[in-house]
Amino acid sequence: MFGIEYYIGLILIGIVAGFASGLLGVGGGFLIVPFQYFLLKYVGVAPDLAMLISLGTSLAIIIPTASSGAYKHSQKLDNIFGPGIKLGIFGIIGSFIGGFVAAGLSSRILEIIFGLLLLFIAIRNILSRDKKENPARFDFNLITIALTGLFVGFFSGLLGIGGGIFLIVILTMLLGFSMIQAIGTSSVFISLTAIGGTLSYIISGWGINTFPLSLGYVSIVNFILIACFSVPIAQVGAKYAHMLPEKRLKQVFGVVVLYIALKMLGVLP
Repeated sequence: MFGIEYYIGLILIGIVAGFASGLLGVGGGFLIVPFQYFLLKYVGVAPDLAMLISLGTSLAIIIPTASSGAYKHSQKLDNIFGPGIKLGIFGIIGSFIGGFVAAGLSSRILEIIFGLLLLFIAIRNILSRDKKENPARFDFNLITIALTGLFVGFFSGLLGIGGGIFLIVILTMLLGFSMIQAIGTSSVFISLTAIGGTLSYIISGWGINTFPLSLGYVSIVNFILIACFSVPIAQVGAKYAHMLPEKRLKQVFGVVVLYIALKMLGVLP
């Protein structure tokens, strides 16, 4: 179907995204989406189709990848499944809606939105401070759970990401979670939320997507190759999240993400 470099590219995406997923408690979509997008355009896929395939396939990959990271975190942390599942129920609904909204937008609009998201992630990682526990500003109740789940879930479906980068900020700054507890909870949340978005991309792309071996906008080949590497590597990343100084790793990661952001926004060629 494509040259060997295409499949090597998919494997490398799986390794990098899997490690990021486990280490930072995110789904890895903020890397899977742009890397897939660049790779698909490189092999000649039209930008609009390349973007939707990247978004839909990213969410499908996030399901097993984040689940792998969540399992590893659960061996070290107590009480991450309860909050994660509660948030995830509303996240599924938000992600389902976000996926359908994305299908109606042009690739350029999605590029700009995604580029701005990556700028936020990059700046936050580069300026990362040492972990501190903040006092809860709001109670973790049904209202805050529903609002948080729907909000993060919507952007998860819209941008093909797990939403952990948003959820961790909300959990630590507003709801009083420690950083490591937020990372574990986020992994559980992402595992569920990505289901809603994946379904929306399968439905919206059914009978429309011309990319070979796909379910709607979810590429089966991309899913298998990336997931085969991202799932086990996510456990490695989760292990190091409990061992290494997170600050320096996140800062280096932030510089890489900044480059990707500027490229998505068209600032860099």
